[in-house]
Amino acid sequence: MFDLIPFEHRNGGLFDSFDRWMDDSFFSGLDKDFAPCRTDIIDQGDKYLLRADMPGFKKEDININIQGDQLTVSAEHKEETKNDGKNYIRRERRYGALSRSFDIEGIDSGKISASYNNGVLELQLPKVVDTKPEAKKIEIQ
Repeated sequence: MFDLIPFEHRNGGLFDSFDRWMDDSFFSGLDKDFAPCRTDIIDQGDKYLLRADMPGFKKEDININIQGDQLTVSAEHKEETKNDGKNYIRRERRYGALSRSFDIEGIDSGKISASYNNGVLELQLPKVVDTKPEAKKIEIQ
């Protein structure tokens, strides 16, 4: 039974240094166990590809909204019954909501598409195509 004691409850545990760093870092104002989703944005020429890690969410839990030039990705884990009669030794799985917003100025918001697979949300963000008038020569009469 004593082998079930998590590392961080022992002196000099494996995660002590990381936990101390998180307590003193930029993330100190955030819920460290439920920080915003990690995101990569890749320029693919005519569009951007946004990839956001959102493990543990169901597709139905994720909302993508556009308001003006702002795209917001939000999701919420619903907490299971707190008093479910189980005798937990440790409970680390967290429940709550997250939200990230992105400036989409220069993006054709009508053509944005999304997919979700294996805990990764992908958004295709097509760039606005600048329409340039054709070069035209005017004859003098």
